[in-house]
Amino acid sequence: MSEPHNISYKPTDGLTYDPSEPKYWDAGALQKEITRVFEVCHGCRMCFKYCDSFPILFELIDTKYDGDVTKILPGETQRVMDQCFQCKLCEVQCPYTPRENHEFQLDFPKLVHRYQAQRIKVEGVPLREKVLGNPDLAAQMARLSFGMANVMNRNSVHRFFFEKLLGIHRDKQLPDFASETFEDWADKTGRSVDKPTGEVVLFETCYVNNNEPEVGQDTVKVLEKNGVKVDCRRGFACCGMPKWEHGDLEGLRAQAKRNLDMLEPHVDAGQKVLAINPTCSMMLRREYPELVAPEDKERAKKVAAATMDPSEFLWSIRDQERFNTDFKSTPGGTVAYHAPCHLRAQGVGFKGRDLMRKIPGVKPAMVMECCGHDGTYAMKVESFEASQRIGKKAFDGMKDASEAKEWSTDCPLAAIQFEQHAGRKPLHPMTILRRAYEEDGFAQKVEPKKKEE
Repeated sequence: MSEPHNISYKPTDGLTYDPSEPKYWDAGALQKEITRVFEVCHGCRMCFKYCDSFPILFELIDTKYDGDVTKILPGETQRVMDQCFQCKLCEVQCPYTPRENHEFQLDFPKLVHRYQAQRIKVEGVPLREKVLGNPDLAAQMARLSFGMANVMNRNSVHRFFFEKLLGIHRDKQLPDFASETFEDWADKTGRSVDKPTGEVVLFETCYVNNNEPEVGQDTVKVLEKNGVKVDCRRGFACCGMPKWEHGDLEGLRAQAKRNLDMLEPHVDAGQKVLAINPTCSMMLRREYPELVAPEDKERAKKVAAATMDPSEFLWSIRDQERFNTDFKSTPGGTVAYHAPCHLRAQGVGFKGRDLMRKIPGVKPAMVMECCGHDGTYAMKVESFEASQRIGKKAFDGMKDASEAKEWSTDCPLAAIQFEQHAGRKPLHPMTILRRAYEEDGFAQKVEPKKKEE
């Protein structure tokens, strides 16, 4: 029997979540916090049901080290950290976080980020992480292939060698690259601007721009239906989460700086920043203020305060005369709605669901479980199968709403995960709203409102 170790749950002198502080990069300071956090999580166990980080940690402590977290080896710590895919749900549920103003100041996802950032600083960025961390470059190369990239992504021989070269699972459904980007559409339709002119500026996100521009188009059309003048810009960079999820701080900061350069004039003009993807709105709103270079922090806070989800913004004007409920068609009945993890992390509610309730006859059925896609986690050889297991409750929850006319989620990556593993692709709430404004959007028509005599 080993001697008991009394480890305080209170923060050590190694606590920091700010990469601008020198001790953030101190391995000894980090280890103090890892030991403390592992001890707190071992004693609490509220988060056993999320990613595999916690079951692995608890099994090590219980079966191998007789409750002594100080005996966990470096390789075992890495195994725990590598299973965190930054869904943020443990931070949402944890009672000991800075969000809750608790004295323990525990944030497991940020601890993992700090660990990965130190690791990358020593080891460098692996090839796969360089590829997955730069979706803008991947999209540019795909467009240069004149459609061949989409063909090859469905070719089993190509995917076999792609897996061997980059470690991206051969069976993972990958999104198509659009021949016309959202930026191209905005230019063509006269919606692109170089300086602030409207009420909001749309941060369409790299995924919407390169892979599903129709989601961005639907968002613009719905906002315009509600009297909102939308500014579109050419040249935004990826929000940086694909780089940051594996610890590439410098890559993230470079992309953040570019986005802040473009967004700051709009915020100074009083505009809101509407980011379509929940991960991207979370990055702008919650991550940028802490992660950007010191000289960018004040303007990052300014942009963060102005950032909203499109549905969140539209819900905020629901009591104004311009708010448009003149729907012409409806999916009718139940719409199965998946709540994205990164929308939950922002604590802003589920306004896409609430807006769909405004459509006559629609009754959303909520599914709150993680879908398991989680950034690039579902793409990797070592975690592709785990992503399916983690997402099974969400898949089953959506399928349990057997009477649902449509499925919906605010997260485009979650939509791909559902399509591959549950057999049906959810629509973005903005797409459902756009279609409902049209007479032929859905088969079921909405009876015209009777005029008051």
